[in-house]
Amino acid sequence: MQGGFTNPAETGVEMKSITLIKGDGIGPEITDSVIKIINAAGVAIDWDIQTAGADVIETEGTPLPKRVIESVKKNKVALKSPVTTPIGKGFRSVNVQLRKELDLYANLRPCYNLPNVKTKYDKVDIVVVRENTEDLYAGIERRVDENTAESIKIITRSASERIAKFAFDYAVNNNRKEVCVVTKANICKLSDGLFLDCARKIAAEYSNIKFREILVDNCCMQLVQNPNQFDVLLLPNLYGDIVSDLCAGLVGGLGIAQGANIGKDYAVFEPVHGSAPDIAGQDKANPTAMLMSAIEMLNYIGEKDAASRIKLALFETLNAGVKTADLNGNASCSEFTQAIIKRLAVLVK
Repeated sequence: MQGGFTNPAETGVEMKSITLIKGDGIGPEITDSVIKIINAAGVAIDWDIQTAGADVIETEGTPLPKRVIESVKKNKVALKSPVTTPIGKGFRSVNVQLRKELDLYANLRPCYNLPNVKTKYDKVDIVVVRENTEDLYAGIERRVDENTAESIKIITRSASERIAKFAFDYAVNNNRKEVCVVTKANICKLSDGLFLDCARKIAAEYSNIKFREILVDNCCMQLVQNPNQFDVLLLPNLYGDIVSDLCAGLVGGLGIAQGANIGKDYAVFEPVHGSAPDIAGQDKANPTAMLMSAIEMLNYIGEKDAASRIKLALFETLNAGVKTADLNGNASCSEFTQAIIKRLAVLVK
């Protein structure tokens, strides 16, 4: 269903059907922004709009209705905006459920400097590859007694080998030079030790890609001292979650950080920041992370020319000093969106 969105592509152009998951908080605002920009780039997409999160619990009894999963399975690709996850109570993360239901085993987080976004570091270009389906995120935990709770950390050979292979294949296909595996195998000798052993095994199959090992605490210290030394980072789920946000902080924060969750059959692209309900509906949100995620999606489905045009228009807009408040600018979400569309109009001609 189109849900009110129209596509500017010429009549007769075959339209790709992609699931669009509108979240809550600022989700609808940044979604509308990105769809307008994609439309302006002339990409033919039939958006299958689905709602999820806290807003649908009252009517459907779950934050992730079955219809959402079925839509992604049908379309194979989804673009998703942020969904609020309660802390310490309430429903579990919709993101985690999506990854488990669709076996989206690889979380891909490219982190690099954007033009005219002031940071402490220049020329950062790191790709975080995070295993996405197990570790403590498997959700196996219980209350032992009123004073004790325990969680079980799951690491398997099959999941560890396939994420390692994903990281090395990504390095080969994107002209990266090195994969660095990040663990705490000196302490978690069996679980992290298995992940490390699997990475070593796969690394031996890629003689053209450098391989090194680092402990997660040392990795965090090295990242804030000299991030330019890193290329592709390969991590289990929990460390990957933490380190990927650290890397986003190196290049300007979560407001510009894109993400992709990729499996054998399906892929979901999403910004990694939260739903920011405190500024929802105020036209203050920064749509850059959502747009960067959409650019990754367009590349994934073969719309590389459109992805390049949108990226160039975004970079030209930032270079011109048009930025939202979180990037020390004074543009509203809608003003920022229109500035990108204005530059796209020149590029599309």
